Amino acid sequence: MTVNSYLQGRANDLVIRETEKEKIQKSVDTIKLRLNGYYGSDLSDVLLFGSYTRGTILPRSADSRSDIDIMAVFKNEYGCKPQTFLDKLKKFAEYRYPNSIVAQSSPSIVLKMEHITFEITPAYKSWYGYYIPASRSEWQATDPNGFNNILVECNKNNEYKIKPVVRLMKLWNLSLNGRDMASFELEKKIAEELKYAYLCCSSYTEYLKKAFFAIQWDTNWKKVDDAVQHIDNALEYEADDMPYSALSEIKIIFPE
Repeated sequence: MTVNSYLQGRANDLVIRETEKEKIQKSVDTIKLRLNGYYGSDLSDVLLFGSYTRGTILPRSADSRSDIDIMAVFKNEYGCKPQTFLDKLKKFAEYRYPNSIVAQSSPSIVLKMEHITFEITPAYKSWYGYYIPASRSEWQATDPNGFNNILVECNKNNEYKIKPVVRLMKLWNLSLNGRDMASFELEKKIAEELKYAYLCCSSYTEYLKKAFFAIQWDTNWKKVDDAVQHIDNALEYEADDMPYSALSEIKIIFPE
């Protein structure tokens, strides 16, 4: 096994499997049904957003904090503050899911089930787009799935290596970087900086080094330098016909 084939396999291991997807989808459908039944005409839409919709979420076997983002879009005809809807969503979750853990984690309500955690974010929609809580008392504009197209285009341009690279970088971020970078910010930085990476990259090691360089000033640069050094060491071992040493080196930053 080469270093790059290990990285490709590890990235594939970090994809949510169909059995897990089926459980998640069943829970999503149930939450949507219960939200609509509970709020009726006060609710205008329920939609998914976040890394799950982009295919970059890590399975819980790799990240116990993986969660699914749901947006509950209210009509908000009277201009209520975000906390009003956060309180409503908390009551809904406690009522409909009495055996699950429910808590507020601004700007959303966390619903922790046995198989997955959901973050339900209140929102409203105007002529100008969607608004979600910026704080307990203020709203901020958002485009919940606007980034998806940017990532899809970047992934396609780069022979579908960007999403696997994002998942590997997320693994490094949680296992060796102490989650120092927010998941979305890491994805955004990689998609923006690696848009034309195909001009100089072809292997996973090349893409990963470029991804590390893209985030080096947004996180702990010493840990970034250390990760790049491990990649270089692994490639040197491989060039010297020392495959076991090469794999041991790359597994330090992308563990099994």
